Amino acid sequence: MSDLFSPRCFAKILCSVPAAKAQLCGGADYPGIRGKVLFYPAQCGVFVYARVTGLPGGRDKRQFYGFHIHEGGSCAQGFEKTGGHYNPDMAKHPLHKGDLPPLAGFDGQAVTAFFVGGVTAAELIGRTVVIHLMPDDMKSQPSGNSGEKIACGEICAAR
Repeated sequence: MSDLFSPRCFAKILCSVPAAKAQLCGGADYPGIRGKVLFYPAQCGVFVYARVTGLPGGRDKRQFYGFHIHEGGSCAQGFEKTGGHYNPDMAKHPLHKGDLPPLAGFDGQAVTAFFVGGVTAAELIGRTVVIHLMPDDMKSQPSGNSGEKIACGEICAAR
């Protein structure tokens, strides 16, 4: 497992083909948000890479956003069909399988890469990845008080 965090393993994962992906699009109030989230299979979990542009916040401003996997499979109707955080084990927040690290934006852009243990790319296919306007407070139940859903992507097989 320690090899997962080595630079060699990191590079190997990013040069492989992802198992799942999501194209992010902003909602009605944030139509300029665009991005891509890629899910790579890794030992005991998934490696996630995301790149997002058009985030609110303005020039030279740093802002954090909630970033989660939701149980629903559709971004339609103003993201109403995304459901709650993906939480098949009924864990307390922030230990849901759908809880991801906050997305750190600067100057309207964000790039992040991280490992999520205990989940597979295959079980995420058919769900959604959502960006919220506010950062997850990591304590409020059931979902971290992240506020409005501002962007969404439907997770599908990458191949």
